[in-house]
Amino acid sequence: MDKNITPHHYQVSMGDRRKSNGHNSFLLWFTGLSGSGKSTIANVVEQKLYQKGIKTYTLDGDNIRKGINNDLTFSPEDRTENIRRIAEVANLMIDAGLVTLAAFVSPYKKDRENIRTIVKDVNFVEIYINTSVEECERRDVKGLYKKARLGEIKNMTGISAPYEAPENPDIEIKTEHESVEAAAQRIIDFITPKLKLNNE
Repeated sequence: MDKNITPHHYQVSMGDRRKSNGHNSFLLWFTGLSGSGKSTIANVVEQKLYQKGIKTYTLDGDNIRKGINNDLTFSPEDRTENIRRIAEVANLMIDAGLVTLAAFVSPYKKDRENIRTIVKDVNFVEIYINTSVEECERRDVKGLYKKARLGEIKNMTGISAPYEAPENPDIEIKTEHESVEAAAQRIIDFITPKLKLNNE
């Protein structure tokens, strides 16, 4: 930290905001190949949380890559910086008392471990959307795999760039064998105990 920056201590704490919201705040991190179903499942999870009165916010490529990270490419170095910035934004969201959902390919283990360090292990839930590259390519929702095969996209995860799968995710969803609704409900069941404040 710059020695000229002095932290200002505000009177309203994260604990106060959590108490006001009536629930804990933490990060749900959805990782998996492009087209695996990360955003689709995150969207249904957020809807279910919203219906329960839980305060949420979802971070994804649309609201991050077009804004705060619009200066970054898809090179390995920029992917790392992309994830670092998202983790820092998520950390602010947690401090604000929100259950934060983030759906990003995030292909490198070291970057996902860095997220855990930034937001603290207790606030991090890693959700691996395990869909084969063959299935993702078959879906090809955004037409990215076709472009990658034609050489129009460099550093395409699963095609010309690696994806390092989580070894011990908190939740693993195999979308080729589980419906979106069932997957979302399984995530809700897993995080429900985490939502409770310590004094409840």
